[in-house]
Amino acid sequence: MTKKLTLTHLLICVSGAVLLTGCMVGPKYERPKTAADTNDGYFHAAEHVTDVNDFGDAGRWWQRFGDPATAALVRRMLQSNYDLKASAARVLQAQAALAQAHGGRLPDVSYGLGRDRSKVSFNLGAFGGGRFSFMNTTWSQNISVAYIIDFFGKLKRAERAAWAQLLAAEANEQALTNSMIATVIEGRVNIATLQKRLEIAKGNSKSRRETLRIVERRYGEGLVGPVDVRLARENLEASLAQEPSIELSLIKAHHALDVLLGHRPGGSEQLPDMLAELPDLEPVRIGLPAALLDRRPDVRAAELMVRAANEEIGVSIAQLYPDLTLVANYGASADRWGDLWEHFSETYSALAGLSQPIFAGGRLRAQVDGAEARHAELAANYAGTVLTAMREVEDALITEQMLQKELEHTELRFEQATAAESLSQERYQRGVDSILTVLETERRRRIAEELLVILKAQIWTTRVNLHLALGGDWNDQEQSDG
Repeated sequence: MTKKLTLTHLLICVSGAVLLTGCMVGPKYERPKTAADTNDGYFHAAEHVTDVNDFGDAGRWWQRFGDPATAALVRRMLQSNYDLKASAARVLQAQAALAQAHGGRLPDVSYGLGRDRSKVSFNLGAFGGGRFSFMNTTWSQNISVAYIIDFFGKLKRAERAAWAQLLAAEANEQALTNSMIATVIEGRVNIATLQKRLEIAKGNSKSRRETLRIVERRYGEGLVGPVDVRLARENLEASLAQEPSIELSLIKAHHALDVLLGHRPGGSEQLPDMLAELPDLEPVRIGLPAALLDRRPDVRAAELMVRAANEEIGVSIAQLYPDLTLVANYGASADRWGDLWEHFSETYSALAGLSQPIFAGGRLRAQVDGAEARHAELAANYAGTVLTAMREVEDALITEQMLQKELEHTELRFEQATAAESLSQERYQRGVDSILTVLETERRRRIAEELLVILKAQIWTTRVNLHLALGGDWNDQEQSDG
């Protein structure tokens, strides 16, 4: 009965200590003020906004590609990209750190069982007994419970800091995932653009061969001089010389995509036929700048690091205050194994220890100052991250608008250049215009046609950047594709 009462009393004491709570020292967290804390919209959003409070399906825009290869590339990248694997490992590290911080708030319970055998020797010569020795065997077992009462919130704040760091690691992983998906899509657009440019270059070479054939025929008929032939041949070689350059860029683009997919460069199979004509882009719902604070994972990660730093200030301040540690032990000690389980061999103890730092050479106060400085640094970084995010949205908005205007003029330019080329070839065959006019119109048409392809790719790349800047929900979108 006494054994049961003693153990019960110890457990009650420890449980009561666990339930004790104190006041947490340190500052209360407040989100730092940023340039996004206004109700003002984006300066260059007039032509894009349909509802500033509704993002709709902002993350699903690229499905309009109608290209299964793009979705397949994204899935393969998510499975094999080494940067994402490293990021996932960082999340696991943060989870382990949180588990460690949480364990620090719980009691430490340990059990020990031991056997000690020793020989003791002593001399009783003064009493005429000589030297004697004997063997001693002691069996012992012990259950120990130790608990630190977190009066000033040091352990709780440490756990909350670890939790914020875990959320930041997850947000950084999401930001990297978004960036990688955008890079894959941009790579696919770049490859399609280069494929189209290579097709145009080969078409130009074919057209210039036909021009050379016409010039050589007219030269054979004595209608033009040898200079026309030389210029037509130079024009053909100039076109042929462009093909290897474009093909080289195409091969390098495939290599870059292979690395994103976690494959050996050059080892992946060729992509299917190039994309069809890119469809027109619809207006995008962009929301207000303040929405970036919660939508963009890199912005969330920056704020979570500020939150963690705020908790670490509390941890450093709490170290200036005393620690109260409770320790309870219950066990038994006996000379024989059988006696170890008897009532008369039981042992127990309870200890309450209070430790208060008195002098540490200014180290503890310096830790507080350092934590506050780190918080200030991360708060400034967070405000800068928000500004950068806003700039990226503004850049994407105005870039797309300017590119659309440039595209309109380039389409008209291509239309006129094509008509001029056809007319100059007709007039040359009639002997009205010179070969220089034909070559110049061919050059202008080629430049306009290639620029059209490049501009359309730039517009789509800008749209990728816009959705990335807005923090589109790329993962949900990918799951819906799969």
